[in-house]
Amino acid sequence: MRIFDPHIHMTSRTTDDYEAMHAAGVRALVEPAFWLGQPRTSVGSFLDYFDSLIGWEPFRAAQFGIRHHCTIALNPKEANDPRCAEVLQHLPRYLPKDGVVAVGEIGYDSMTPEEDEAFAAQLQLARTHDLPALVHTPHRDKAAGVDRTLAVVKESGIAPERVVVDHLNEVTVRQVAGSGCWMGFSIYPDTKMDERRMVAVLREFGTERILVNSAADWGRSDPLKTRKTADAMLAAGFTADEVDTVLWSNPVAFYGQSGKLELEDSDAPGADATFEGNSVLRGVRAEV
Repeated sequence: MRIFDPHIHMTSRTTDDYEAMHAAGVRALVEPAFWLGQPRTSVGSFLDYFDSLIGWEPFRAAQFGIRHHCTIALNPKEANDPRCAEVLQHLPRYLPKDGVVAVGEIGYDSMTPEEDEAFAAQLQLARTHDLPALVHTPHRDKAAGVDRTLAVVKESGIAPERVVVDHLNEVTVRQVAGSGCWMGFSIYPDTKMDERRMVAVLREFGTERILVNSAADWGRSDPLKTRKTADAMLAAGFTADEVDTVLWSNPVAFYGQSGKLELEDSDAPGADATFEGNSVLRGVRAEV
C-alpha cells in the first residue's frame, strides 16, 4: 500500500514518527506552514520556519524514504497580529522554491477583517505563482466559515479545482461538494473526524476530489491516521483501487497542479503522473 499524506505537520513530530510512517506505507507528504502554538513576535521567526520547511524537513524525511513537500503562507491565526503583516511581502521569495506545491494554510480562524485581507491577498499570490491553495476552515462556527470561504474563493477568480477546503466534516462537506473545490478531511484521535466517520462520508460522496490527512500537529494526534483510514476502508468493503485513489492518486492529482511534485519512479502512478499543463517531477532532490 502506498500513501501520500496531503497535510501533516512534521515539524511537530519525531524521527520515530517518520520511521513508523514509512513502515505503514507513507512515501510522500505535504507539510503546510501553520501556527506553531507559541506566538511568533517577528517576521524573522517566520522566515527561519519557512527555511526549515524547504531545507531541513525534506532532508529529515529523506532519511526514512519519504518525499517531503510543503506549502507556504501566513496562517490565519497570526494574520491577526500586526507584527506579522510584513510576512506577506516575503512570500513571493518562497513560493517559487522547489518543493513548495501550494499556498497554505490560508483562510479563517476567527473570521476577522485582518483574516479577510490576508486570505484574499494570498489567493491572488496563488494565482500569480500558478499554485494551488490549501484553505483552513475555522474550528468555531465552521459552517459560517465555510460559506464565507467559498464566497472569497469565488470572488478571487482562482479556479475552484485548484483549491482544497480542509478540516471538513459531515455537515460542511455538503457545502463544498458542489463548489468544484477539493474536500479535505483531517483524521484525529478525539477531534475533527475519525476513520469510521470518514468511511461513511466516502460511501455517501464517493472518492472524487477528496483528500484524507492526519494533520498530526503538536496536540494529541496520530501520524498513522491515513493508514488507519485505508484499513477502515478495506474493512468496509472498498476495493484496493479505491483506497489507492483516496490515499495516493487524489493528493498527486491535486498537488500535481503545481508542476513541482517530486516522486520516485517506483512510487509514481504511471500515466496518472502527468496533468494538463503540468508534469510531476521524478528523481532525487537537487538540494536539501
